[in-house]
Amino acid sequence: MAVRKNQADLTATEKRNFVDAVLELKRSGRYDEFISTHNAFIIGDTDDGERTGHRSPSFLPWHRRFLLQFEQALQSITPSVMLPYWDWTVDRTPRSSLWADDFLGGDGRSGDGRVTSGPFAFTSGKWPMNIRVDGRTFLRRSLGTGVRELPTRAEVDRVLAMTVYDAAPWNSSSDSFRNNIEGWRGPNLHNRVHVWVGGQMTTGASPNDPVFWLHHCFIDKLWADWQRMHPKSGYLPTGNTPDVVDLHDTMKPWNDVTPADLLDHTKFYTYG
Repeated sequence: MAVRKNQADLTATEKRNFVDAVLELKRSGRYDEFISTHNAFIIGDTDDGERTGHRSPSFLPWHRRFLLQFEQALQSITPSVMLPYWDWTVDRTPRSSLWADDFLGGDGRSGDGRVTSGPFAFTSGKWPMNIRVDGRTFLRRSLGTGVRELPTRAEVDRVLAMTVYDAAPWNSSSDSFRNNIEGWRGPNLHNRVHVWVGGQMTTGASPNDPVFWLHHCFIDKLWADWQRMHPKSGYLPTGNTPDVVDLHDTMKPWNDVTPADLLDHTKFYTYG
């Protein structure tokens, strides 16, 4: 079974293979297709009014499918590559290993936030901003500026202890595990990390920053942890719910996969 590892445990070869595969996807134009898809679903509203990617129950299965699709694209280049996850409860500073020059590169410079080191820096010429929502042509970060602290393990554990996956009104006001991990209520987990990184991570085009995948991989791991802790607490809602994705409804833009299809992540990978 393929294993997704903590980025802090990657070997130098694993880091290099991941970075090289990401850069090749960018060079070929395939990477930007993922940015466009996420940007189209950032609010989670489709043409028919159905909420899918964010602020709705399908936030977690939608991103699980999105990550799987991206991982498969990476593997079409280097079959051994797996998505790593960033445990931001442990690696909490701009000096953490994922920001090293041999991996994701460092913080943005003062003034305009331009990332100047690592493989995704503007000067490398390999990471143009083709899908832009802020007019900037370079990758930007502002680590720890928008919000000072990343979520703590105690805050994560508090959310993992919640026993109800989601609840009416099935949106950003729901008192539920999904809404607390997404960050509209409670300690603000997922959303806070986007703001902590800053730059393009605060926009709908957040996959412009490759750290997007490591962040969401950890969110997916936390959902897997919650599923293991609460085996009797399944995905909600299960049926006949207007404007959201029920358990057996297909999810846009794929239209061939339902939340039920994605509940067992061990069909695809495990976490180290």
